[in-house]
Amino acid sequence: MADLFTTVVTSPLARRAGVPQPTQLRRYTPGGPLVEGPVLVTGGGRFEKSMRVRLDQAGVAVVSAAEDTRDRLGAIIVDLSAALDPAELAQLRTIEPGVKRLARNARVVVIGTDPATLTDVTEVTTQRALEGFSRSLAKELRLGATGNLVLAQGEAHDGVWSAVEFLLSGRSAYVDGQVVRVAETMGTNGDSVKPLGGKVAVVTGAARGIGAEIARVLGRDGATVVAVDVPAAGEALAKVANEVRGTAVQLDVTAADAGSRIVRHATQRHGAIDIVIHNAGITRDKLFVNLDEDRWDSVIDVNLRSILRMNEAILGEGGLGQGGRIVCLSSIAGIAGNRGQTNYGASKAGVIGLVTALAAQVRDRGITVNAVAPGFIETEMTARVPFATREMGRRINSLQQGGLPRDVAETIAWLSQPGAAAVTGQVVRVCGQSWLGA
Repeated sequence: MADLFTTVVTSPLARRAGVPQPTQLRRYTPGGPLVEGPVLVTGGGRFEKSMRVRLDQAGVAVVSAAEDTRDRLGAIIVDLSAALDPAELAQLRTIEPGVKRLARNARVVVIGTDPATLTDVTEVTTQRALEGFSRSLAKELRLGATGNLVLAQGEAHDGVWSAVEFLLSGRSAYVDGQVVRVAETMGTNGDSVKPLGGKVAVVTGAARGIGAEIARVLGRDGATVVAVDVPAAGEALAKVANEVRGTAVQLDVTAADAGSRIVRHATQRHGAIDIVIHNAGITRDKLFVNLDEDRWDSVIDVNLRSILRMNEAILGEGGLGQGGRIVCLSSIAGIAGNRGQTNYGASKAGVIGLVTALAAQVRDRGITVNAVAPGFIETEMTARVPFATREMGRRINSLQQGGLPRDVAETIAWLSQPGAAAVTGQVVRVCGQSWLGA
């Protein structure tokens, strides 16, 4: 999308005048390095040793202090999962020299213990403080660097590594200031280049925009993709399906038999259904006082009720099996609200409720249920937003630019991996740490 502000500030004249340039974010390339530069690992928590081992296995140089290398740091991992008293939070101060030595597009990942698993007031207080630190530090980082927090439940070494690996990589380019909670569940580390090899993934709303990019990224990661969209988008849908060497299903997700048709197609054509991405959604914006019944009902039906109906078949006999993945598209509008979008905001907040409740119900089947909440993403829809609103949307985040559909797709692909088995009931914002919402 044409970004007038970026065009102006990156012009030769602006560069000569010394105008700060937006940072080109580092995005994932299959087979590329996990990080660009050595990683400082410190903190003394229960995951520090395993992080060092995993990084070494990934071919990453590990240092214990910023002074141990002449290179700019590619990342900092500080493990305070064992901290029991607020006085121990002073250990965070020890990474200050490292923060000054961060490279462009570097990463800071803090590891803690999920306060929900603790009972001692002092321990809960200490671990809860890590969230405020991580979110605040993320807002201070520059040049495309991001900061995030991983909270572990028990000895979740595999799950913690999966989350840390994602947050270190270019997959998380637009994920900033987030908290990922990791349960004590064993994950399965697959092929690093084709982590979804052998999986069958259904993507609704796949004909264009974010949905099409989800299909592409899942296909790149090895999945066989079933691309779903309305008959009116049939030509575009077929193009996407052919591009990813998958199959297309033309249907309206609000149809009573949509779920059963999806399951039947996936199982008959491909033998199984392993991943379901509920991406299909619409907007019908209007101020609440001018919102008619059709605008309300259509948004709630497509964005929310259709997921509930389809899940009855998807989670029924012959549908999603042991270890399956469900990822839903929410939105920052469902967290922070948005003017003129009471219907859309309600539907996307409802998706978050659906994820929280359903994750608990299917946990014993090894099925994970998560949501991704995009912020300002450069799509055909956002290109039609009024100029001033569009430019503000691009700037009101810590990375000071809009994200790409690929950024949303990368996060969904990670949540779909076998290694992400320990992450469920989560909402991950892909928003560059938007200043809106929590």
